[in-house]
Amino acid sequence: MKFEEIIPGIKSCLSRMLPRRAWKAEFLANEFLSGNGIEVGALDKPLRVPRAARVRYVDRMDVAGLRSQYPELQGRALIKVDVIDDGERLKSFSDGSQDFIIANHFIEHTQNPIGTIQRFMQVLKPGGCLYMAVPDQRWTFDRDRPVTPLEHLFRDYNEGPEWSRAAHYREYCEKVAKLSGADLEQRIGKLMQMDYSIHFHVWTQRELLEMLLEIRRRLSLPYELSAIVPNRKNLETICVLTRT
Repeated sequence: MKFEEIIPGIKSCLSRMLPRRAWKAEFLANEFLSGNGIEVGALDKPLRVPRAARVRYVDRMDVAGLRSQYPELQGRALIKVDVIDDGERLKSFSDGSQDFIIANHFIEHTQNPIGTIQRFMQVLKPGGCLYMAVPDQRWTFDRDRPVTPLEHLFRDYNEGPEWSRAAHYREYCEKVAKLSGADLEQRIGKLMQMDYSIHFHVWTQRELLEMLLEIRRRLSLPYELSAIVPNRKNLETICVLTRT
């Protein structure tokens, strides 16, 4: 099914499901999240979840490490990390063990987004939900960057992301930090050495939806797209995928 064919149906569904005044992250959380789950990379902005949901927080470093990695977050309260793990691989979690996964402003930081979503589906129980908020390239500091092509994402998945890693750092430093010359090269080297978590990939709502539909088709991933809602106030698109 083409994007142009599915979008009207999604918009119609959402217009019935979500009154405009309730198009908020908390509304969708209340609709879809319950049981035991995890939030990956919450930092200083954990999602408010309903009382029926119990969350453990996962990040690649403890709070002290995160403060060292992100000095720009000094002065902000960071959520306590319950499990230190690579959010792309979730090696600490058994297959079919979680009722939900929250990954807000996370998938763009992954070097292999398709593999990450595939792993999330493995960790979820049937009927479980993946709740993702993804920044929209048009409304953020990524606005001067090209949207990541779908075939680039599949090459990252099939070959591993190392082939594109340096180019992503270069694009970020050129298009976001607006650096050139020696300053550009110095910044690229520093960020790569730190393994700093940039936005490796960027999407608009359209391309994000196309990716979710295409990877489900090509890889037969077991999920339904339960919601896709633009949240312009927070410069993002919220997606909910339900594990089938």
